[in-house]
Amino acid sequence: MTLRLCRDVLAACALAVAVATPALAEQKPRSRPVARPGAPSQLLATQVFLDRAGFSPGEIDGAGGANTDRAVEAFERETGSRIADIVAAATEPPTIDYTITTEDAAVSIVRSIPEDMMAKARLKRLAYTSRLEMLAERFHASPALLRRLNTRLRLGPGDQLVVPNVKVIAAAEGKPLPDIVVRVSKQASTLTVSDAAGKVIMYAPVTSGSEHDPLPIGSWTVTGVARNPSFNYNPDLFWDADPAHAKAKIPPGPNGPVGVVWIDISKPHYGIHGTPEPGSVGHTTSHGCVRLTNWDALRLAAIVGRGTTVEFTE
Repeated sequence: MTLRLCRDVLAACALAVAVATPALAEQKPRSRPVARPGAPSQLLATQVFLDRAGFSPGEIDGAGGANTDRAVEAFERETGSRIADIVAAATEPPTIDYTITTEDAAVSIVRSIPEDMMAKARLKRLAYTSRLEMLAERFHASPALLRRLNTRLRLGPGDQLVVPNVKVIAAAEGKPLPDIVVRVSKQASTLTVSDAAGKVIMYAPVTSGSEHDPLPIGSWTVTGVARNPSFNYNPDLFWDADPAHAKAKIPPGPNGPVGVVWIDISKPHYGIHGTPEPGSVGHTTSHGCVRLTNWDALRLAAIVGRGTTVEFTE
């Protein structure tokens, strides 16, 4: 995906759930574990294990970095176990075979996504720009990783490709859990979800506020969860908006300004949401709201609900 202008600050009423959930989010991988003579790297295996364990390294790329390092630290701190030992003893393979389905081939694709918000508003849907982009996001990976894992990359119906062995989150999956607390650390660029006993049940990297739109430090509550949200763009709410822009409704889709999920909170104009740029999460700033990868946003949406406590900390 090309870098988009992430317009995060908006009123809660500015979001609306589209009638239909994208077909790709409802699908489950139809695949089988396989043994390979050329085993995936230890780093890739570690990233996949972390993702499956609920300690997201962000976009799985086989290269690692700050997001992976922080996820390893969080997992080892929470469990008291060395991740290297667990990964070495794991029986689940880090990669699996996946067969491209006719449903995959039928998913709507757009040639490109314009940068300008007014041009975005003229589209019917901010869909994926390629089948590769769609499949990479479904399996929590970078497109470059899928290319490396598949030297002869073919994406037609019936073709097979090697993908990370992650749990694909369906858009409508889950139900709110009681007595959980969502915490976002501005300094660490991380989000955690803890249960009533204080145990971390979800961890993920985030992108949060900037100098112009700082993260609103304090305690808030979830007021609603919207999947596949549209975006009511109001240039008056943005310090860097194009003065020629007018109010506009931006269509939904994974390449929309807030991705596939918006979690509204009691602080007006702020929320937790997905992003069209999974590779940027944890590495950039936003217009005040909290951005997750689309798959981590779906995972969070599956366990929070109205009244869930959200704490933003330094």
